[in-house]
Amino acid sequence: MTDIQAQLICERCGQTIDDRLAWRCESCGGPLWFADLPPFDADSIRQHEWSLWRYAAMLPVIRRFSLGEGMTPLVPTTSSEVPFLAKLEFVSATGSYKDRGVSVMLNHLLGLGVEAVVEDSSGNAGASVAAYAGGIGMEASIYVPAEAPSNKINQIARYGAHVVEVSGPRDAVTAACEEAAQQAAYATHAWNPFYLAGQMTGAWEIWEQMGRRAPDAVVCPVGQGGLFLGLARGFQALEEAGLIDRLPRMFAAQSSAFDPIVRAWEAGSEAPLEPAGGDTIADGIKIAAPVRGREILAAIRASDGGAFRVDETSINDAQTTLAKRGLYVEPTSAVPMAALNAVQDRLGQPAEIVIPLTGSGLKAG
Repeated sequence: MTDIQAQLICERCGQTIDDRLAWRCESCGGPLWFADLPPFDADSIRQHEWSLWRYAAMLPVIRRFSLGEGMTPLVPTTSSEVPFLAKLEFVSATGSYKDRGVSVMLNHLLGLGVEAVVEDSSGNAGASVAAYAGGIGMEASIYVPAEAPSNKINQIARYGAHVVEVSGPRDAVTAACEEAAQQAAYATHAWNPFYLAGQMTGAWEIWEQMGRRAPDAVVCPVGQGGLFLGLARGFQALEEAGLIDRLPRMFAAQSSAFDPIVRAWEAGSEAPLEPAGGDTIADGIKIAAPVRGREILAAIRASDGGAFRVDETSINDAQTTLAKRGLYVEPTSAVPMAALNAVQDRLGQPAEIVIPLTGSGLKAG
C-alpha cells in the first residue's frame, strides 16, 4: 500500500515541496503543510476502530503500526468553581499527547523506507519517537537538554533509543539535532506536517464525544504549539465540512518565563516576541521561539481567542488541584488550568471549555 500523495507546500512562501522527507522549506525556511488533505467525511469514520485510525480516510498516511493511540477520555471536572472538560491525553501509550502526531509521522517515514531517525525533545516527544521507532524497528537518536527530567530521559532510554544529552540553551539541542539530521531522517514534532496532521484527530474525537458538536473554547499549553494548531485545524476541517457552525475560541497558555505567543498577542504582533526568560517547572513548553508561531497567532485571532501567561505558583497550585480531582499530570499539563479563570473572564459567560491534559504526572522527575 502507498500513502495518499497529498501535496506539501510552504505555509510562508507557497512553494510546492516534492521531497517527502522535507521538514521545512529550503527557500524561505518556513513550515510545511498540505495543499490537498482529504476533506473530513463523517460517513468515512471507521466506527469499529477505537483509535485515531478511525479517521484514516482523512489522514495522508496508511497505518502500518499502532500502539492504540487516540480515543482518550473526555472527563468533566472543575477548577475554582469553573467547570471544564478534561481530555485525558496522558493515558496514551507513552504517557503523553505526543503519541498522536508521532504515530502518523513515523508511519509516514516507515512507508518511505526510513531506517533511522533523530529528534530533539525535552522529554515527551523524544519518548514517543523512541517508543514508536522501537516498535517498528527503526534506530532512534534523541537529543535532549542535559537538565531534562531524569524520569523522561530514562523512559527514552528504556525504549532502546540512543540518548544524546546537550548542555546549554534549548536551541543548542535543536542545532545539534539538525546537524545529525544530515545523516538520518528528522522526526521533528516541531516542524513535520505529518505530526501536525495526527494532532488534528484530537479535535475530531472531541466533536464525537460531545455529540457531534464543538465546545465553546479550548485551552492548551503552548511551547512549539503542535497540539494547539492540530486542534485548531481539526476544528477548521469540521467547519469546512459543514459539521459545526463555528470554531471554538482557541486560547494559548504559557509560563511567564517563556511567553513569546502571549507577548505577541498583547502587542498585536504577527510573529512571536522574545520572552522575558528565566526558568519554569513547565519544562515541556520552555520554547522561546516556536517555529509555527505566526500560524499559532493567526489561529488565535481567527477564532477570537487569546493568550495568557501564568506564574510558577499558579502552575503548582493547578497541578495540586488536578491531583485532588484524581488527575495526576506533569506541571506543563497544569498550565491551561492555571489560566482558566482568565479565560472564563474573557469569555464573559458560562461556557463549555475543553482542556487537554497532555502528560502524566509519573513522567515528572
